[in-house]
Amino acid sequence: MNIVFDLGGVVVRWQPEEILAKTLIDPVTRELIRTQLLEHADWIALDRGTLTEAEAVARTAQRTGLPPDDVAAWLRQIPRELTLIPETVQLMDRLQAQGHTLFCLSNMSLASIAYLEQTYTFWEFFTGAVISCRLHLCKPEPAIYEHLLSQYALEATETVFIDDTQVNVTAAAQFGIQTIQFESPTQCDAALRALGLGR
Repeated sequence: MNIVFDLGGVVVRWQPEEILAKTLIDPVTRELIRTQLLEHADWIALDRGTLTEAEAVARTAQRTGLPPDDVAAWLRQIPRELTLIPETVQLMDRLQAQGHTLFCLSNMSLASIAYLEQTYTFWEFFTGAVISCRLHLCKPEPAIYEHLLSQYALEATETVFIDDTQVNVTAAAQFGIQTIQFESPTQCDAALRALGLGR
């Protein structure tokens, strides 16, 4: 079976509210960053690879009135907040040992993916990886799932996609891909077993 993992929220932690609370003491600044960057279309453009970090800083500073250096410093912190979820890596190790082929499909900015590739070794488990910023496509757009299937010659019915976001798994299911909405490594393991995978 082909098993495809999202990264943020599945393999590495992605908890925006915790990051905001941890890195920004001032509640006004925290709210501005949340609404005018994290929840803004520019965030998706960063993941899509169509907006540079410098452009995102300039645009966010203009929208919010925050000093550009402060916005830039906060953005630079983001990759370091993507810390490993060891239990997911252990699960991937077991699945590969059982003969399953693992892939990665993730929305991720250029800075974040570069950091993850330089910092962690879990990439050794993946036969292939589809990263949004390198294709200028983002989940849940159909084209990114089409690319995954065609790039690696995967049969949708022989593929399981694991993602923490409902809209992304719903989009994958439209292709006939089996899906699991990730809540925790334990829950994901149980869901895989329910599909007859893992042991």
